[in-house]
Amino acid sequence: MTEAASVLLFSYGTLQQDEVQLSSFGRLLDGEEDAMTGHTTAMVEITDPDVLRASGKRFHPVVIPSKNPSDEVAGKVFRITEAELRAADAYEVSDYKRVEVTLRSGRTAWVYVQA
Repeated sequence: MTEAASVLLFSYGTLQQDEVQLSSFGRLLDGEEDAMTGHTTAMVEITDPDVLRASGKRFHPVVIPSKNPSDEVAGKVFRITEAELRAADAYEVSDYKRVEVTLRSGRTAWVYVQA
């Protein structure tokens, strides 16, 4: 019996890339467009060789709170398993922390924000 994909994960960055999904989850994810309101993005330099290899990018976006409540960060919501959430935790570097947020759609999802 396989684990049900019941966890919602919002991605605004490299977790949307096919190569990152394949290396982290062993499969491609189906996502739905959504947005995180009251936030904006900055860039963080990645030095972890495994993350650099998977993403192919030295700089990754990171979500930070905005003083403007109309700001929003567009992305996708993926339905994943608990095991895949742990794999996403392993992929993210210490510049990120995982928190639960309510998205523009009203859904609650996990997202990685600035630590």
